[in-house]
Amino acid sequence: MKFHFITVLLLVASLLVSGCTENSSNEGNGTQPAEKIVIGTKLFQESYITAEMVSLLLEERGYETDVKKNLGGTLVNYEALKKGDIQSYTEYTGTIYSQILKKPPLENWDPAVIYNESEQGMLENDGVVIAARLGFEDAYAIAVNREWAESRNVSTISDLEPYASEISMGTDPEFATREDGLPQIARIYGFAFKNYNSMAPGIMYEAIKNGEVDAISAYTTDTRNDLYKLKVLEDDKDALPPYDAVILVTETFSQENPGAMEAIAQLNGRIDQDTMRRLNGEYDVDGREARDIARDFLKKEGLISA
Repeated sequence: MKFHFITVLLLVASLLVSGCTENSSNEGNGTQPAEKIVIGTKLFQESYITAEMVSLLLEERGYETDVKKNLGGTLVNYEALKKGDIQSYTEYTGTIYSQILKKPPLENWDPAVIYNESEQGMLENDGVVIAARLGFEDAYAIAVNREWAESRNVSTISDLEPYASEISMGTDPEFATREDGLPQIARIYGFAFKNYNSMAPGIMYEAIKNGEVDAISAYTTDTRNDLYKLKVLEDDKDALPPYDAVILVTETFSQENPGAMEAIAQLNGRIDQDTMRRLNGEYDVDGREARDIARDFLKKEGLISA
């Protein structure tokens, strides 16, 4: 009887020690989930680089990650996030406001208003939250050949009006039809282009470089604007909204993974527009891998050890 009682006590003690050890491990990693954290990307270099930053920061905390490159456009990534197929991706406030939340254009685009409306709308409608606000804006813009623009004194979108009917436009897969893209340009400026061709961003830039299109829906952080000698035109009537870069996760993920949220939050305000343009250039011009670019940046910032 005495032997049986001692055996029970030893078993209980063993279970308590095991439980304490497991809890300590979880606390160290912020209740790390058993499954890996999947990070989605859109179809261009900036999305790859910022996704790898998130991946490396999480791995520094002991999480297992998987970056799904070229998952798709805005709605593909957002729906995957809501369904739990991915746990994070980089989005832009103007896109959230107009494409995801379907909110009407404002008379005056205020970045703070767009951010707050986007943050509140995603939480209320879809249980999606912003894990980090990166610190730079990657806006849509209309770009044309610089020599062509200078020879005609074209510096704003308004200046394109006399030439629009002869301009063939190259756009990324979304800009031609989304409400804050070409339709918005037509509404605000009162003219439409001769035609448009929708294509992947890399192909779009190659198309204007090779003279296959006359203008493109450029990205303001893209190094190829300078590399290919393009003139980014001023949006003189403020047709296009602000596009501040943010990292999205679900509210459930944020609640269940405080350690992961702390890791991602280290990117808050960390990247300005010039820095992002330089990093994009390392991918486009120097041919470096997105993960290597992200790793070098994070090491320089003191955010990861290796």
